[in-house]
Amino acid sequence: MPVHIRCQLRRTTISVPRVTILTQRVLEILNHASDELGVVIVGAARIRHLNKRYRHKDVPTDVLAFSLREAPGPATSLLGDVVIALPVAIRQAARYGHTADEEFVRLLVHGILHLLGYDHERSPQEAHRMQQLEHSIFTALMPIPRIIDRAAWTFKKTPSSFIGSRFRPSFRGIRAHRDGHE
Repeated sequence: MPVHIRCQLRRTTISVPRVTILTQRVLEILNHASDELGVVIVGAARIRHLNKRYRHKDVPTDVLAFSLREAPGPATSLLGDVVIALPVAIRQAARYGHTADEEFVRLLVHGILHLLGYDHERSPQEAHRMQQLEHSIFTALMPIPRIIDRAAWTFKKTPSSFIGSRFRPSFRGIRAHRDGHE
């Protein structure tokens, strides 16, 4: 179950090993342990650009999911890419009263569910079902480890364990967002 992580932020670093383990755990919980996906961490400007290009909404959002399973072609174990806007996640965490790490994981779970075909915009019942599943997965992952290197917020040099891979997302088919817009 390869998980490819890429952080496109220069001043903030992410613990790639911890995000990888959490992502693999979510896939295991959802019985998709053999599937592959990418996680891309971006800033507000990049997610706004992607949101405008693919959803025609010119606002930053918190998470987007680009499903490869909805793209034409042969069946694949590649789920797609989850793109998380870390600055938006940090602001939302403060607003919702939980840690930035917890908000990051909530967005990760939300994006993975979208890659698997869940869609809260389809109906109120689907939204409720997806919200319950998100909550149960999040609870199963507790306690949430430190993911975001807070030292990087003060622009210190990044430790080698926080450097992302060279994975490049494909963005072939967009699927979702969590909060609509920020």
